[in-house]
Amino acid sequence: MVAEGATTRPTFWRIGHLGEVVFYLLAVVTILIFLYGAYKRVDRYTAGTEDWFERLDDLPGRIVSATRIVLSNRKLFDRDTGGGVMHAFIMWGFLTLLIGTTILAIDMDIYQPITGALGTEQSFFVGDFYLSYSFVMDAMGLLFVVGVGVALYRRYAVRKERLWGKHTSLEDDFFIWALFLLGVGGYVTEGIRILGTGFPSFETVSFVGWFLAEVFAVAGMTESAAAAVYPFVWWSHSLLAFAFIAAIPFGKPFHMLSSYANIVARDEKAGKRLPGVPADLDADTGAETIDDFSWKEILDQDACTKCGRCSSVCPAKESGRPLDPRDVILDLKQYREDLDAGETEAVDIVADGGESVVDAATMESCMSCMACMDACPVDIEHLKSFTRMNRQLTDQGDVDSNVQDVFDNIMGMGNTFGDPPDERAAWADELDFDVTDARETEVEYLWYVGDYPSYDERNKKVARSLAKILEHADVEYGILFEEEKYDGNDIRRLGEEFLYVDLAGYHVERFEEVDPEKIICTDPHSYNTFKNEYPEVNYDEFADEPLMQFEFDGEWNQDGEVDVLHWTQAIEELVDDGGLGLQGNELDYTVTYHDPCHLGRYNDEYEAPRELIRATGATLAEMPRNRSNSFCCGGGGGGLWMDIDEESKPSEERMREALEDTPAGDAVEKFVVACPMCMTMYEDGRKTGGYEDDIEIVDVAELLVEAIEAGPGVEASGSGQAAGQAD
Repeated sequence: MVAEGATTRPTFWRIGHLGEVVFYLLAVVTILIFLYGAYKRVDRYTAGTEDWFERLDDLPGRIVSATRIVLSNRKLFDRDTGGGVMHAFIMWGFLTLLIGTTILAIDMDIYQPITGALGTEQSFFVGDFYLSYSFVMDAMGLLFVVGVGVALYRRYAVRKERLWGKHTSLEDDFFIWALFLLGVGGYVTEGIRILGTGFPSFETVSFVGWFLAEVFAVAGMTESAAAAVYPFVWWSHSLLAFAFIAAIPFGKPFHMLSSYANIVARDEKAGKRLPGVPADLDADTGAETIDDFSWKEILDQDACTKCGRCSSVCPAKESGRPLDPRDVILDLKQYREDLDAGETEAVDIVADGGESVVDAATMESCMSCMACMDACPVDIEHLKSFTRMNRQLTDQGDVDSNVQDVFDNIMGMGNTFGDPPDERAAWADELDFDVTDARETEVEYLWYVGDYPSYDERNKKVARSLAKILEHADVEYGILFEEEKYDGNDIRRLGEEFLYVDLAGYHVERFEEVDPEKIICTDPHSYNTFKNEYPEVNYDEFADEPLMQFEFDGEWNQDGEVDVLHWTQAIEELVDDGGLGLQGNELDYTVTYHDPCHLGRYNDEYEAPRELIRATGATLAEMPRNRSNSFCCGGGGGGLWMDIDEESKPSEERMREALEDTPAGDAVEKFVVACPMCMTMYEDGRKTGGYEDDIEIVDVAELLVEAIEAGPGVEASGSGQAAGQAD
């Protein structure tokens, strides 16, 4: 029992014994509804297929890591500082109010009854503890209200574009307004109580409630009127709180739980590696029904907060293609919920024409750039669900005709061009030195040249430039000549998994025969799949058995046995060691650099290409969208092979950004790339966008060769001309 006159506040003031009984009864009902809803959610996840990756290993570590991410709001500050501050205010305010309510419940419903049963009922909700509690609750509650107020302003006054879309609904309004009314209602209830109890002096620590009490008094509310109206205000606030808690598992508020669970279960390599397939060729790896999605993919759907961050960075959406990554995830969720409720008939998940949840053209629009995943604050793995649907399209034969031609070329000739394998190394014929055959001579570096540097005329120049660099640095390197085939990275993302596995098995055998210390790749796409996917494609994570017919005996890319590098990483080491003989003042250009998606976002390599550019003496002017925020060229995910109807090409937009938005502006002379696909897309965008006379597209390798040949006392390899014009 709390002594009369103690420094505390009355609980259930003017509510009465019957009201208290009703309150606890409603609380029990609310909790039961909440638990039932949460159970139904979790039970629904179990209907999904098993996930290929271990999601709950080292669960304590995952929980700690996820808690750190959530409490820091780190990803919410990315690209939107205002939004990050807003969400931090809301989250920390909400958690403080929740903790505060829990503390009060512990005192009333646990501590006081226990001490009473022991002989002397006591409360810790008094004195200095109460004063500290009241101050913290008012301060953090104010941050909560301010944060929600900013959210309301951004949604309804500014009407921030990414917050609105086809799935915007009344539940979004309920969620945000319920939070606002809960925050404001708590202060109103507190202010009326302070006024009704005669302004106890110690309540000044509740500075917001005290301020409102004074406002009410100035407005003419008397102490007796406050006491009379208090029960109505208290019940209004309590009933709204009960309704909100009960509704959490049934709508948007559930993201407060599902988002955290999604981060706990995240795959650190999501996107950069894709799920494998069973050895059984009849196994269902696509998305014929909604239950073909894994439990994690269904959780992804529930974790989506409709924030639109993925939509705002999607290059396909910005280019006018029929893809909005948020809508795809929410379309799947809406279909699942309607199907479970019996409100719709079963249809195809994805198809080319006819009735389906997602149209084939939407999936064809995806560039596999992972910008959506990088921007998502709750670690939704869009690309994993997209790949599942692409596999379904491949199984159904609903594949773009150009892509099907590419598949046929690979099956027939081992490359995407359909050119003869014995012409794969013809690019090297114009060099004045011989490129080593790694099949015959032991080499330190096995250079995987790739399809475009081998067969595309423009990218052959890049291959020759890189060969000159390796030769100049006296590196022990070699290539596989006609035994090199296409790496498979992009056809895997287009859904052709079995052909990919065949290519992976073939290359692993070739690599083991050569047994190099390091593999270097011209193409970031090759680099990604060799580094992140080849080591895992042949293993069943659950049965610990090979998925297909080949086995890999080595510790691929582990313990230093095989090191997979993009060529810029390998050459950066040579520059640091002085192996290229550059002084850092050879070139006097102002250039800008484009981060390839598969090198940057996929593999977090941003500095190696920049260090090489700086080593030439060129001045690097960054575009506004750089590093993890780089804008895709449009070639990934099969975009290089498709004729897609779009309002503007991503490559044209990037050219415009380089010339108009880069601080150096018209001073930018060269647009530097480090990816053969980017080279192809930007050469096209330079022509179609009308930028041919404004800027030159060069690879980092071409820039380096020009610097090497401009150096004092250096006899140029090959033709002796500048790299940009050498061929």
